[in-house]
Amino acid sequence: MVTAIVFVHADVARIPEVAEQIAGLDGVTEVYSVTGGIDLIVLVRVRNHDDIAAVVADRLNKIDGVVRTETHIAFRTYSSHDLEAAFSLGD
Repeated sequence: MVTAIVFVHADVARIPEVAEQIAGLDGVTEVYSVTGGIDLIVLVRVRNHDDIAAVVADRLNKIDGVVRTETHIAFRTYSSHDLEAAFSLGD
């Protein structure tokens, strides 16, 4: 499983509609509307790297209202359980 985190800059007047369309794409597991320098954070989970291109470049980027994207590929996943263990002081 390959996970990509996609930062989406969207037409501000269309953020809810853009988010709904992105959420409906195969391979997209979560879409967050966020504060700060970007408008949406999208989690894409697919079987291989080629599938990321299919989701992001071939479909997500073509949604009307998407202005720009920046895609980050995750190397490793840490669950909250793993993080608690990593920072535990040996209670």
